[in-house]
Amino acid sequence: MSPHSTQAPEANPKKQWSLQDFEIGKPLGKGKFGRVYLAREAKSKYIVALKVIFKEQIEKYRIQHQLRREMEIQTSLRHQNILRLYGWFHDAERIFLILEYAHGGELYGKLRKSGHLSENQAATYISSLTQALAYCHEKHVIHRDIKPENLLLDHEGRLKIADFGWSVQSRSKRHTMCGTLDYLAPEMVENKAHDYAVDNWTLGILCYEFLYGVPPFEAESQSDTFKRIVKVDLIFPSTPHVSAEAKDLILRLLVKDSSKRLSLQKIMEHSWIIKNADPEGICSK
Repeated sequence: MSPHSTQAPEANPKKQWSLQDFEIGKPLGKGKFGRVYLAREAKSKYIVALKVIFKEQIEKYRIQHQLRREMEIQTSLRHQNILRLYGWFHDAERIFLILEYAHGGELYGKLRKSGHLSENQAATYISSLTQALAYCHEKHVIHRDIKPENLLLDHEGRLKIADFGWSVQSRSKRHTMCGTLDYLAPEMVENKAHDYAVDNWTLGILCYEFLYGVPPFEAESQSDTFKRIVKVDLIFPSTPHVSAEAKDLILRLLVKDSSKRLSLQKIMEHSWIIKNADPEGICSK
């Protein structure tokens, strides 16, 4: 799509999108509220992902306001590590979101396939995420739901945050509350007030999961995970591939007192990031 054709319908009233503007391809994934398809804008031949959400589901779960807010947030964000939402349209039964297509699919799949990531890969992804979250926080957006299923990779291997409330292009098997609970900060688990620092906590969780292949507080039951998060029951398996510097960063992020967690700026200045992260944010391996 040309820059003009990627504006949201509200921003470009002359262009009202409809299903006739797209050639629909293979399904990419299925979520709770609809499906995602590969699609091509008929005139420009630009490839996108088209997310189809059923209005009946939106009404059933009473998520109209939340969906609109998420759509408005994602449309307004412009960052190389955030998946673009180009626009949307609807018919009698469905809402269609026109999204950037991430050729590399979910980072979750890559992590599962390899078991764990190298320090270079992990540091590059954490660095990319930190920059994207710093941008979000400047715009007063707290993400609150960063997890491998919500992270996609483009054709160059660059990380993209894909989900601001609804999972996109998801082939995820983690549908249990327990899976999501693994990434929650103690203050959210305990139903206390929370701020931007919940995202900093999640960076610590992801850094651990990237390096060890599992989230740090995983347990048999939801209540056990809950207890481990609240106690910050952190155990580092003895593996030669994880450096002391990586563990230091994780320890500085997984701190119960949210005001004492390492700031996003300090993450970027941490020796492990400086030593290992690709400055271009590209992980081809």
